Amino acid sequence: MKLELVMVPVTDVDRAKEFYVRAGFVADHDQTVSEEVRFVQLTPPGSACSIAIGRGLTGMVPGSLDNMQMVVADADATHADLVARGIEVSEVVDLAWGRFVHFADPDGNRWSLQQLPAWSTGAGGDGERPGA
Repeated sequence: MKLELVMVPVTDVDRAKEFYVRAGFVADHDQTVSEEVRFVQLTPPGSACSIAIGRGLTGMVPGSLDNMQMVVADADATHADLVARGIEVSEVVDLAWGRFVHFADPDGNRWSLQQLPAWSTGAGGDGERPGA
C-alpha cells in the first residue's frame, strides 16, 4: 500500500498553485469539473505522493494542515533552493533526529522538510527507505 494524495485546504486556488509551483512542485493536473469543483494535483520533486488543492474537494479549513513532513537529501541545499525561489523559510534547525527547514503556504498550511540523520537510514541520510 502506498500513500497517493493528500488534500491541502486553500482559499485561493490560483495563488496556492503559483506558490507550490514556485516552491518546486510539479503541476500534474488542473481540471475544472464544474462551477463547484476544481482539482489541481501537484507533486513534490522526487515524491510518489502528490497534494491536491482546489475547490469543492474537502471540508477542511484552509490553513489547518500543520506540519506536513517531507524528507530531503540535504537541508542546507533545500533551504538555499527555496530562498532562491522566493519562498520564506526558517533557518535550518539541527536536532538529534534530523535537520529541519520549515515553511508555510499563503494560507498557513505548514510544512517541515527533514534531512534524516545517517544513522536512521544507513545510507547517508538521503531518506531513501529499502523497498520504498
